[in-house]
Amino acid sequence: MLIRRAALSDMEGINDLLLQVLMVHHNGRPDLFKPHAKKYTDDELAAIIADDSRPIFVAADDRDQIMGYAFCVFQQHINNNILTDIKTLYIDDLCVDEELRGLHVGRKLYDHVVQFAKESGCYNVTLNVWSLNEGAMKFYEKCGLVPQKVGMEVIL
Repeated sequence: MLIRRAALSDMEGINDLLLQVLMVHHNGRPDLFKPHAKKYTDDELAAIIADDSRPIFVAADDRDQIMGYAFCVFQQHINNNILTDIKTLYIDDLCVDEELRGLHVGRKLYDHVVQFAKESGCYNVTLNVWSLNEGAMKFYEKCGLVPQKVGMEVIL
């Protein structure tokens, strides 16, 4: 397995995984997530792949098939009234093909992202996880992540 920056040639594999993630969320919260929708248009995804402030990393097998991805975003709040100027690497989305889970692809992707963040001068790595996604929550806890903040709701 090779972990590398995503390329335009990876778009089909990335789109397949984006659909898997969407369906996890749709099945858990159909009131919020549409079924069989794309998070990004192909033009939006191509722009993200080319954007160094939003790196996407992919795990590819020896046939260059996409096994998983991590969408990341650099965040920094320079001269904010209340927040310090720390540089954060936010994991916007991390997914491993549902057929390949349990093979440590996600852990290797996560570790790669953490190393990249360190090399990029980041103070921390953050992410959000939906409470409906218990498998993801357990995975991130095993990786050593702890809650930073909690989003709450009441449905009216």
